[in-house]
Amino acid sequence: MKRCLWLCCSFLFVVIAVLPMQVFASWQPEITVGLSQGVSEVRIAATTGSLHVYEDPDKKQLLEVPPGKELDIRILQTQFLVNGQKIKGDRLVIQPDDTGFVKVNGASYRGYITLLKKNGFTIINNVQVEDYLYGVVPKEMPPNWPVEALQAQSVAARTFALKNRKRHSTEGFDLCSTSHCQVYEGMAAETRTTTDAVNHTRGEVLFYKGNVIDALFHTDSGGMTESSENMWGSSVPYLHAVTEVQMQTQPWSRTVSVESFVRSVEQDGRSLLGTLKEIRLSPLTVGKGSGDRTPSGRVRSAEFVGTKGRVVLSGNELRSMFSLPSTLFSVRFDRAEVVISGYGSGHGLGLSQWGAKAFADKAKSYKEILFHYYTGVTLEKLY
Repeated sequence: MKRCLWLCCSFLFVVIAVLPMQVFASWQPEITVGLSQGVSEVRIAATTGSLHVYEDPDKKQLLEVPPGKELDIRILQTQFLVNGQKIKGDRLVIQPDDTGFVKVNGASYRGYITLLKKNGFTIINNVQVEDYLYGVVPKEMPPNWPVEALQAQSVAARTFALKNRKRHSTEGFDLCSTSHCQVYEGMAAETRTTTDAVNHTRGEVLFYKGNVIDALFHTDSGGMTESSENMWGSSVPYLHAVTEVQMQTQPWSRTVSVESFVRSVEQDGRSLLGTLKEIRLSPLTVGKGSGDRTPSGRVRSAEFVGTKGRVVLSGNELRSMFSLPSTLFSVRFDRAEVVISGYGSGHGLGLSQWGAKAFADKAKSYKEILFHYYTGVTLEKLY
């Protein structure tokens, strides 16, 4: 019975991946999440009931682990060693009974686990989308925030997950469990408020002209979000700059010695700068652009003039070089220090999480919040 269920779910996942998503409005897709890579040992148990181990969906069950017992799985040369038993296959599938969940090194997860042999082995959580979101939303937005903000985040996270399936396909899974995709910590992260927000918006996904959108989100825009063409050089119609309830939010400042600043610039292989003499960058006004700033005020480029030459850096280069929260900043210096100060946190595209909170505080619904940040989209119930 377990093996049959596994085959059905796997078939459904493959079919959904290759056909238009709208066709399967009554089905809930599955996400494969990479929990760890390059692992040499893992301990797996069930919260209740038994565990069932398969080598391949076309083969019979290899092992059943009774309640209260656990699996000790290691790599021995080119083989899995499962509770002392050698298994030559490249994959193991580990499922709990319908009444239980699976624990990986003590952490509980919904769905089931796949182990792929690859530089040691990769631990993958196969989980339905809604169950996945239970472990994502509380890590992406504080659970004590307003309900409408949490619901907007739930829709954005669901849409992002479905749009970005196969992002890590070369590694054997869809999404990773870090901020590169979405932070996911399984059942340990779950809270009542965020689970309620996910349930309230169950199956709701953002579309633009019939296609699932890339529902990007970030921590705080600083007062105005950014248009995609100013970040990527190409326009995405639903990622346009929009204003916020408040301006100049989440202020921050970084101070670097002039010597350290010059050294960082020169270490990146650019022309020698020498002694820093001048910084050429327009004053920062949120929502006002110029030749060296985007219409939202983010830095396109800044010019640094020294005794040995001049260097032009993009806002993104400076952000990466000095670990800045955003590209919405100004730069000044004196003889000893370079001071970079700005607003916001993140790339500025799509939904601003603090902005969503501000809108929710003003009694805006989650749909109004989503339609504000994603231009011209529709909200459809996929399943």
